[in-house]
Amino acid sequence: MIPNLANNRSSAERRMRPVAVGLATAIGLVALALFSSARAGARSPQNAVAQAPVTSGAQSAPMSTLSISASFEVASIKPNHSATMNISIMFQQGRFVATGIPVKQLITMAYDVKDFQVTAGPGWVTSEKYDIEAKEPDSVVQEMDKLPPDQRRELNRSMLQSLLADRFKLKLIHETRELPAYALVVAKNGPKLHEAKPGDTYPNGIKGFDGQGHGGMMRMGPGELTGQGLPMSSLVHLLSEQLGRNVLDQTGLKGNYDFTLKWAPEPGEGMMLGGPAGGNPGAESAPPPDTSGPSIFTAIQEQMGLKLESTKGPSEVLVIDHVERPSEN
Repeated sequence: MIPNLANNRSSAERRMRPVAVGLATAIGLVALALFSSARAGARSPQNAVAQAPVTSGAQSAPMSTLSISASFEVASIKPNHSATMNISIMFQQGRFVATGIPVKQLITMAYDVKDFQVTAGPGWVTSEKYDIEAKEPDSVVQEMDKLPPDQRRELNRSMLQSLLADRFKLKLIHETRELPAYALVVAKNGPKLHEAKPGDTYPNGIKGFDGQGHGGMMRMGPGELTGQGLPMSSLVHLLSEQLGRNVLDQTGLKGNYDFTLKWAPEPGEGMMLGGPAGGNPGAESAPPPDTSGPSIFTAIQEQMGLKLESTKGPSEVLVIDHVERPSEN
């Protein structure tokens, strides 16, 4: 049982508040970006800058057993009734803090899957939002600093899984289904990607939260994606989220690449850029994307020298068998 954080934190802890930036974009991307390093901050809503995910477009690898206890020490969960589309997420200094996050997005983060891989369940898992503040045991914080990045990511996910099971009474059925997918291949005339220069500081490029430019970063907005030193595994994950089905890397390209992709989104495409259903746009919302440009399929071929081909493939699917609203605390 994870205790109520609100009744257990010290006065010093109560003064701690993360500085969060509004988020109305790709929560799946943010989730994976969050776990791509031991600690990461929130992403901005439009033309969002994020540490790019490095997982593949296929189903996630099974988790191994860790010796560290994979659960939060205490946690506070409260409904968020605000009309804003903003979502903030932070896993930092032994704390997980999320504001305005739907339960379904917590599931995608905890199990390292995409939105379309989570099915069934009541409508409120998508429509209702929660503010969550959870604290890791001090001993876990110390031990996590000794772990390699992949095990830190795994432990972060395990803690969220425990939180979902304990506080939301979540029960999932794991299935593998043959689903429509896309294969990303090199187009007839070869790739048009610019291979990233090792150690490039990108003086005119994307800057991280530390104000420094480096590879492994991406910026996205409606109908636009800029990659900075990204491998194909990151690109196929971004495309999977955008297109709502798995994208399989069959390019054979092994390097890291710089690219900018611009297209005209189709109606209903890239819902990850739209924010929660029914939310008020707010002053920070970006203008509507240009609808006169190419489709994302044409843009990928013309601008990147790659091509998306329809196919099918096995995909992990999580079926929500049971879930409950948590008691407010």
